[in-house]
Amino acid sequence: MRCRVLLLAFVLAPLAAYAAESSAVPAQQPAPATSAEERADLHNSPDWLLIQPHLPDPKTATASQLEMAGDVLRARRFPEDALDYYGYALQRGGDVSELLNKMGIVRLELRQVDLAHTMFLRTVRAHKKDAVAWNNLGVTDYAMQDYRGAIASYRHAVKLQRANAVFHSNLGLAYFEKGDSEEAREEFSRAMKLDPAIMSGGDSGGTTAHILGAHNYSGMCLEMAELFAREKDADRMLFWLGKASDAGLDLRAAMHDDSALAFYAKNPRVLLLIENAAQLHARSVASAKPPSLGSAASDSH
Repeated sequence: MRCRVLLLAFVLAPLAAYAAESSAVPAQQPAPATSAEERADLHNSPDWLLIQPHLPDPKTATASQLEMAGDVLRARRFPEDALDYYGYALQRGGDVSELLNKMGIVRLELRQVDLAHTMFLRTVRAHKKDAVAWNNLGVTDYAMQDYRGAIASYRHAVKLQRANAVFHSNLGLAYFEKGDSEEAREEFSRAMKLDPAIMSGGDSGGTTAHILGAHNYSGMCLEMAELFAREKDADRMLFWLGKASDAGLDLRAAMHDDSALAFYAKNPRVLLLIENAAQLHARSVASAKPPSLGSAASDSH
């Protein structure tokens, strides 16, 4: 699974409580992803020596200055230091929802999914209309293979921002993994009407997590090919069929199992794709074939 992302350097009190009563953030509790020695090595790197003199003082800088420092540190691949500065920004009264979303994304990038999940869950409990946090919570549910939970979270995000292509795309993948092909296809279609390049990747460096793969990747590619076949978009159908083939799918069988794809079964470009896949498979099998008993015997003399 590839995520746009795509995980707790400090433990926060329940956000609902402190959002209502106080802007204070509890003291940090170390939970490093790297050892002290590894982090020390990072702090001896040329990049760190360039950045460190310009980092704002956590005791005197504004929340926005500290948040910006966290953004720079994240972009320059100092994730734990980024988390520190996002934490300082929270302590200085920064935007709770924005900062926790950023911290959760860093946790996802560090593959600390359970910690990211806790952070996003607390965010949506305190800010029920934070569409990005609902989407990101869904990403952590998806990563933990809780597809029902992911669908519920993504649906919250879509309800709050219906014109967000990432939310529809993520929801489509959750439906696909749950086995709801028709729902998945509808969401993929909505996503691509909003952004035709939604499945091609790209990281804007923001705080919206975007899933670009699936556990059954060849099946997902086939779903995309079927979607474009229904829309009579042969070029993009062939693109996704090629990806499905590269992932090991038997295209000849798949073409006849779906009526929209079957319409293209004799298309010369499709036939060429199938033939190329067959030749590649034959060469792969031949190269992996063990020597016969006869050749082995002759080699021994």
